[in-house]
Amino acid sequence: MTETKTPTRPSVGQLLRRAAVTEAAMWRSLYLWARRRPLPLAPGDEPFGYLGVVKPILGIFIGLSVVEIPIFDLIVTHVVPWRPARWIVLGLGVWGLLWMIGLYASMTIHPHLVGDRGLRVRLSSGIDIWIPWTDVEALRKRYRSLPSSRSVQVEQEGDRRVVSISVGSQTSVDVLLRRPLTVDLPKAGSAPVDELRLYADDPDGLLRSARGTPVGHPARR
Repeated sequence: MTETKTPTRPSVGQLLRRAAVTEAAMWRSLYLWARRRPLPLAPGDEPFGYLGVVKPILGIFIGLSVVEIPIFDLIVTHVVPWRPARWIVLGLGVWGLLWMIGLYASMTIHPHLVGDRGLRVRLSSGIDIWIPWTDVEALRKRYRSLPSSRSVQVEQEGDRRVVSISVGSQTSVDVLLRRPLTVDLPKAGSAPVDELRLYADDPDGLLRSARGTPVGHPARR
């Protein structure tokens, strides 16, 4: 039987701090992406993206935002007599468009990384989990569709704690750990996990890269 744990509700102050950090990270990602300056990779690191499954949806939202800006501007200009309302609505529309592009940029410049020393699991700028190969029992390709749309989902399967870092409610790679590994998760805090599931556009390539790490690391099955 699978039991899904409900995270503790954060305080208002924690929500505001988290929102401020997320906003700053989004603008930084947009700046780096616009200047075509991806984050530097360490020697031996190979990136694996996870944007493919949600790229069409993000494209639709960005396109709708572009169309909505002049439409709402026209409506407010002719319906609302208070002139500042036009600039407020226009500002919100532009901010929303840039935020959506920033989300796309953040997911683009923060891929998963397979390196000589371990696996780095990321999702946008908010999740960054480092797993040394010495803690990995096995990597397995397995597509899963999750019932919830939350990016981070924590389940208790018997005496094992499983964390899914999903994209579009999907995961494609299971990371089985040799021993419980403590990771920091948004909203869920720090807790030991026995298995981590992630989504990658090219799970076969990720597994091949992991198996190609130098001799002396644990084998990935």
